[in-house]
Amino acid sequence: MQRPPSQIYTSTVMKALVQRVSEASVSVEGKTVSSIRKGFLVLLGVMKGDGKAEMDYLVRKVASLRVFNDGEGKMNLSLNDDSGEALVVSQFTLAADTRKGNRPSFTEAEAPERAEAMYLEFMERLRAEGIKVQGGVFGADMKVSLVNDGPVTIMLDSSEKG
Repeated sequence: MQRPPSQIYTSTVMKALVQRVSEASVSVEGKTVSSIRKGFLVLLGVMKGDGKAEMDYLVRKVASLRVFNDGEGKMNLSLNDDSGEALVVSQFTLAADTRKGNRPSFTEAEAPERAEAMYLEFMERLRAEGIKVQGGVFGADMKVSLVNDGPVTIMLDSSEKG
């Protein structure tokens, strides 16, 4: 299915950049506010127009993504299978549009109030899947530290839901 030319670059899909980590943490003003050991650092971008379907898809994908090694060293286990945790950080810059010039536009990012509500709901929904979840501080100037394990980094977006 081909999109009309006006929609080719328009991003109205929820995005999650998932990094498999051996540890990750978030600090605000020099204080660690959350940290995890083995699991996922999830950078979550909420776009205008995102709703329940986009949320359902990404929660399901993050919870069941099989990228942890099994006994044979194959990426075959999910967060729950491997007792992993998730550190979720709101990341409006995933909405960046860099087609014109060198300064990104963020016009496709959801308004802060709605984005925060969806970010909090995303974390709650992961918890409901049995995953231990930590979060950043929405809207704060955060310092994110991580040790990417692999490295394994996967971009998920709800447009893949078909």
